[in-house]
Amino acid sequence: MIPALILAAGSGRRMGGPKALLLLDGETLLHRAVRVAQAVSCTPVIAVVGDCDPGALDPSVRVVQNLKAAEGMASSIRAGIAALPDSTAAVLLLTIDQPAVNAPLLKQLLQLHAMQETARPVACAYGGSLGIPAILPARLFPELLGLQGDRGAKVILLKENAITVSFPDGAWDLDTPEDLARFTR
Repeated sequence: MIPALILAAGSGRRMGGPKALLLLDGETLLHRAVRVAQAVSCTPVIAVVGDCDPGALDPSVRVVQNLKAAEGMASSIRAGIAALPDSTAAVLLLTIDQPAVNAPLLKQLLQLHAMQETARPVACAYGGSLGIPAILPARLFPELLGLQGDRGAKVILLKENAITVSFPDGAWDLDTPEDLARFTR
């Protein structure tokens, strides 16, 4: 089983509040990400949140509060990696603000990860680069724990020549109220 690490600690200052609590089709972005991760049998599902109350989540979801969320995405990655079980061989890393992420996409990533003979990361390709959702093997956890500031896993995915899944809609994320309004139309 591959755990899912959902990054949901951002303050959402451009959005006007925590993105984790935004509603899309009647559910919060955090609940949506949890549902999609559970739909592909990720276990455990770990949600890294900031100082907001994430509301009632499935009891199987482990909530990790990131008290250093103001530092940026790297602090959430570090908090999530530190919360993984010791026996974890790889982790699925995703955020809450990519509304096009769905179970078929995550299933494709998981299948590519399972088919390979080497421990290379598997990542989504969009916007001329690589990004999350992505699966990173445990051998890269020390590098993830070394990330600082508002940097995510992209630098690692590029350096490791990740296996890719085309996901053009991955370049579109929800950063502002206008983004949310465009998506809900």
